[in-house]
Amino acid sequence: MDARARRPGPTVRVRVDELRAETESVRRREDRLITEEPLELRLEWPGAEARRVWVTMRTPGHDFELAAGWVVHEGLAPAREGIVGVAYCTDASLRPEQDFNVVTVTLAAPPPRLPHQHEALSAGSSACGVCGTDSVGEALVRRASPWTGSLPDPDVVRRLPDALRERQRLFDSTGGVHAAALATAGGDLLVVREDVGRHNAVDKVTGARVLAGEPVAEACLVLSGRVGYELVQKALAAGIGSLVAVGAPTSLAVSLAREGGLVLHGFTGPDRTVRYT
Repeated sequence: MDARARRPGPTVRVRVDELRAETESVRRREDRLITEEPLELRLEWPGAEARRVWVTMRTPGHDFELAAGWVVHEGLAPAREGIVGVAYCTDASLRPEQDFNVVTVTLAAPPPRLPHQHEALSAGSSACGVCGTDSVGEALVRRASPWTGSLPDPDVVRRLPDALRERQRLFDSTGGVHAAALATAGGDLLVVREDVGRHNAVDKVTGARVLAGEPVAEACLVLSGRVGYELVQKALAAGIGSLVAVGAPTSLAVSLAREGGLVLHGFTGPDRTVRYT
């Protein structure tokens, strides 16, 4: 079988039994589930062999963007010139099912640091972003230059979640995926990505800009769910000016946003938004 035929897709079909209370009936039908599979990330640079630095559970698709975005958010390479290549690993020792689940990022130079061992060698869940980061201070070290451009006004902020929802194709078919988008101050969505993990979706958004040779900093990052500390950290690392979320922020997310100068909105919908910073 051609190896490409094994490449996992973003959704899978399953047979389910739908039990309805009003008719006390059982309906056998087909359903779609969002795919969740591991992705191992390796780094290499001149004079160094590829080494594993991270494993996450993700939705297959835009894997190179996910890898590039994670590298930038972790402060391991500059957004534009620091990454010279991204490819699936071709080790002969890989099993067939691993062919598209291992990605190697080639850096132009050695990274300023490597992730802590407990971050690098343990698998992260699809809900885990920068688990193991030691402090708000460490996250602030990765902060890019503050955003100096325009920010969306309240009317635009309140419209952003609906604009994002209109482009959530995987959510429409599965109901089991998060989304993130990069938006201008006027509300135009530049990139939209979906993934089973919130942090993966954000990595993919930044990675898309990196691989397209576009700036990663912009007026606003839009999220389909709640805001945790690691998502604020990624926004700061990319140099984003504001973050707009449908759900609530955590206490540490608000603290980090205030320290980093990020404008943070939660509970955002057509009728209201709550600004925390």
